[in-house]
Amino acid sequence: MMLVQATWQESQTFRMIPITESCPYVECIFDPKTAVFVIISKIKRTSLQMLPKLDEYGQPVTGAKGHKEERNKLEVFQEFYIEDKTAVESLIELFAINAKKFDYKKFMIVPEEGTAEEAK
Repeated sequence: MMLVQATWQESQTFRMIPITESCPYVECIFDPKTAVFVIISKIKRTSLQMLPKLDEYGQPVTGAKGHKEERNKLEVFQEFYIEDKTAVESLIELFAINAKKFDYKKFMIVPEEGTAEEAK
């Protein structure tokens, strides 16, 4: 996998993207606001989710209380959430080919609340 700079929910962060077909992960991304590293694997599972009920034209069916929903089976990729900073760094060092050159640690610093106001 390769580390690249990215934007996530209006914040700068990093992602890991696969560079070979044999990579076990679809994508990895670090959420700087929660300090969680999300790994999306190639393992698929079935998930039950409520989705809008559609008519024969593909339009949502409405009722007295808004859109009607129905329970559907969806095939989704299994996700893993890593919160431990040491574990995140170990995974990056293990899988990212550019871990020594890309400064991913600068994105892992979670700013303390109120710090920006105190600096003014």
